[in-house]
Amino acid sequence: MRKILKYVLLALLLVLIVGGITLYVMSRPDVARFTTAELSGRVPVMAPQHAEILPTVNVPEATGWPAGQAPRAAPGLTVARFAEGLDHPRTILVLPNGDVLVAESQSPPRDTSGIEGQVMKRLMNKGGTGRRPSANRITLLRDADGDGKAEVRTAYIEGLNSPYGMALVGDTLYVANTDALLAFPYVAGETKMSGKPTKLVELPAKGTNRHWTKSIAVAPNGWLYIGVGADSNIGEAGMNREFRRAAVLEVRPENKYVRTFAAGIRNPVGLAFHPGSDRLWTVVNERDMLGSDLVPDYLTDVAEGDFYGWPWYYWGGFVDPRVAPDKEDRRQYVKRPKYGLGAHTAPLGFTFTQGLDLGERWAGGALIARHGSWNREPVAGYDVVFVKFGADGRPADALPITLLDQFLSPDGKTTRGRPADVQVAKDGSALIADDTGGVIWRVAKAG
Repeated sequence: MRKILKYVLLALLLVLIVGGITLYVMSRPDVARFTTAELSGRVPVMAPQHAEILPTVNVPEATGWPAGQAPRAAPGLTVARFAEGLDHPRTILVLPNGDVLVAESQSPPRDTSGIEGQVMKRLMNKGGTGRRPSANRITLLRDADGDGKAEVRTAYIEGLNSPYGMALVGDTLYVANTDALLAFPYVAGETKMSGKPTKLVELPAKGTNRHWTKSIAVAPNGWLYIGVGADSNIGEAGMNREFRRAAVLEVRPENKYVRTFAAGIRNPVGLAFHPGSDRLWTVVNERDMLGSDLVPDYLTDVAEGDFYGWPWYYWGGFVDPRVAPDKEDRRQYVKRPKYGLGAHTAPLGFTFTQGLDLGERWAGGALIARHGSWNREPVAGYDVVFVKFGADGRPADALPITLLDQFLSPDGKTTRGRPADVQVAKDGSALIADDTGGVIWRVAKAG
């Protein structure tokens, strides 16, 4: 009984501390509040720093989608369920024959001991990202009759370990588990993988599994690029735990060679090559606990040897005062991101719009699934946005345009789903993976 009372008192104390800090920060006249739009674009606002003792906690409750309800598509477009009843669909791969592979995946087991671990577990459960073990499966969806709904659904590959990235090169299907890159022999038209995998390289997976996703992009020469997030917020557990993390890795399948291609990128999730070029782009989740309006998540290109500053610097050279100074003082070499996506909006999957048939407004740019904030007041993200690119192959000087929204309730207290990935289907529609809703949404022209 005493032990239970002790934990109850500790929990109450934690709630009081978090609430008190939040009220104090929100009431300070010197802390400006910025809109998501002000924190987005090529030159986003850099809000004043104020380090938080505990993060702002603002997690909308994940409720799921009632029958007949859907998110809202932009004018002139319609949205419908391509597939539903999936177990946390995270990423999508559209195959050449039009079949769609979906990675049904969640974080591998995490250490939830101690008060901090228990708090994070509760936040994940409330947000719908940790209610059950990972399905560890890739599912195949097929719309054989072309009516915009997948009538065929099969377990394509099972027994994986928190799979995320997928890529097809010739007759080889690459799958990035949280801890290893696998190669499967691909046979077009099969509804279940018949071949056995080959393990190419191990991927960083030890630690807290704070950032477990491993995305994949394929270069024109066949080399693979894998995004690996940091195992911490600002390296507080020691940089020795960040080997080949907060980085984009290069893997050469022909000889299983792996190296760090670019570094200082806290959590590069979505990866894609600009159509017709060898220029790699990524969307990045930046650091926490500098307030609701810092630091902007971003979209940027990544070249060999690039350094984006994590954990010492952000947005091209702003110093994070919470981190011990960089021994090599590389501030002058920090690359500035190309486009801000708003603070804590959590961009995950993205794709360039080559092949998209939604009208001229959506041509020549990138679609980005913003999974949504858990530590911002007010909440931000929970939508799919379009970023226009100019003739120079860079984001235009304009704000993002919303393709799909209203995942959130009007008061921001609950969410029916959270967009995790967006890809272009063979018929030119857009497919959006909604992980907590368990749905693949299809956005097409009206009529």
